[in-house]
Amino acid sequence: MEGPSPPRHHEVVSLFWRVFAINAVVLVAAVVMLAVSPATVSSQIHASEVAVLGFGVALVLAVNLVALRRVFGPLERLTALMRRVDPLEPGRRIELERQAAEVAELSQAFNEMLDRLEHERRDSARRALDAQERERRRLARELHDEIGQTLTGVVLQLETLEARAPEDLRAELRSLVASARAGIEEVRELARRLRPEALDDFGLRSALVSLGSELSEHSGLRVSPRLEGDLPTLSAEDELVVYRVAQESLVNVVRHARATSAVLSLRTENGSVVLRVRDDGRGIEAAGLRSGNGVRGMRERALLVGGDLRVAPVLPHGTEVQLRLPVKR
Repeated sequence: MEGPSPPRHHEVVSLFWRVFAINAVVLVAAVVMLAVSPATVSSQIHASEVAVLGFGVALVLAVNLVALRRVFGPLERLTALMRRVDPLEPGRRIELERQAAEVAELSQAFNEMLDRLEHERRDSARRALDAQERERRRLARELHDEIGQTLTGVVLQLETLEARAPEDLRAELRSLVASARAGIEEVRELARRLRPEALDDFGLRSALVSLGSELSEHSGLRVSPRLEGDLPTLSAEDELVVYRVAQESLVNVVRHARATSAVLSLRTENGSVVLRVRDDGRGIEAAGLRSGNGVRGMRERALLVGGDLRVAPVLPHGTEVQLRLPVKR
């Protein structure tokens, strides 16, 4: 990323000399006015003379204040922008105007620092999320291949014992078999959540439909998918971000929103792919999720692929999560 062009120092006077010049001009002007005016100060100063001197001092201070305010205005604007910078909303920069060399250099250094921080933040977030996805994939594989297979073996052994056991023990063994089968289903469900097979095998739309169906089945939340058929082709990284944001949003609805229904939509708008998850729950403020780790994680995922994520309340009640991804050509 290229930063703004470096300030040209020969076009502006340094801040030190500008302040010195302002004070010099004000002082010389005050001396000249005193010299040409009929005002005098006697050995025993009178009230009228005190008034004249007070007015003169006030005038000099006022002129000095106005002039210095114009000089230091860019520094104040720079300070205000520094305080408004949010790492989760990148791209905001100082606009380099015609100003003192020191202020221009400070603005330039601040912009370059933001460039470096945003670049490092994207790289570190990408590495962290890649490591997280690899770990999810490993855990999902181990759950499915090892724990799932072990539980399946336990079920087969229990069924064999049930066939050989006395009649008075068969009911208990059937209960154990049912519990083991439920454990297998829970392990498989956990593995699917860790790494969605539908996303790898059938694509984003099928994965989102499957996500909504599974949540509806297990939580009672009514999820209505509204997925546009003719979507632009997204990269594997973009699709994973869309899926994870949808997953985190719906999980938050189930856990915190006290909602009965949610709408999951994916469509193209103005050259961007837009994901929306809207629920009819109690709202993000009541749930206390506006600055939670889940929302922050979704924002970081969106920034990783150049997207923008917004979370806002909707009327008459509920919350909408919106992820907007520009289509890469």
